[in-house]
Amino acid sequence: MSSNKSVLPSKYSEGPHGLGDPDDKTLRKVEVEVLIPKIIREKAKILKCVKEVSEFEQCCKDSSLLMVVKCRDQNTALKECLGSWYRNEEFKQFCTEEYLKDRSEYRKTGIKKPTRRA
Repeated sequence: MSSNKSVLPSKYSEGPHGLGDPDDKTLRKVEVEVLIPKIIREKAKILKCVKEVSEFEQCCKDSSLLMVVKCRDQNTALKECLGSWYRNEEFKQFCTEEYLKDRSEYRKTGIKKPTRRA
């Protein structure tokens, strides 16, 4: 008689593919402190701070080695924009819900969503 035991708590090793319960909405510390903040930063860059990202990138291209000195204003504007979205609770909740939806889909299918690079 073989039994597939896991060192993980049962809620992380159940489900159709042994990847966890697809309907579980609890978040681990690493998800709250690392994974979701990463999604917030990426989405803010792509969706909310487009102008600031573009201006900073252009400044860096134009300034080459002197970008550290010449692009301070653009860097500050970009940091302020990203920081404002990072502190926005509605945006944080939106990104958390998207993460939970993707995690649930992964747990149901066993297929990871391709990583999107900006």
